[in-house]
Amino acid sequence: MNKQEMYTLMNQNPAFYLATADGDQPRVRGMLLYRADENGIIFHSGTMKDVYAQICQNPKVELCFNDYQSGCQLRVRGQLEIIDDNNLKDEIANHPSRAFLKPWKESGELSDFYQTFAVFKLTGGTAITWTMDTNFAPKVDTLL
Repeated sequence: MNKQEMYTLMNQNPAFYLATADGDQPRVRGMLLYRADENGIIFHSGTMKDVYAQICQNPKVELCFNDYQSGCQLRVRGQLEIIDDNNLKDEIANHPSRAFLKPWKESGELSDFYQTFAVFKLTGGTAITWTMDTNFAPKVDTLL
């Protein structure tokens, strides 16, 4: 699978699992991709969440995407950066796939949406694919 096919798999299967470290304890949770392309893999969360604190302590993560139709799993490991760009935050919050963010942004319950809405980007990650057909084959790293 080449890089473009990997980005396509991610974008077509935006629900993924994110693994972080909490001290010496691994933590995994489901997340929702915003987009993936040659500029990076972008997703978001809130600064009040445990995941945000874990990423701030250790930005090394692994993402796991699954295309259940093809039976392909894609894992991407790398280091996240926090993107502090209010224009990107607005783009994400106003995207039709993110209608669930509108009440948060407009509620006024949180002190400042821009301070509590965290955007993460993974660039330069390393990806591997897995299928039942390649179950016992050596892993092949693909740099994204």
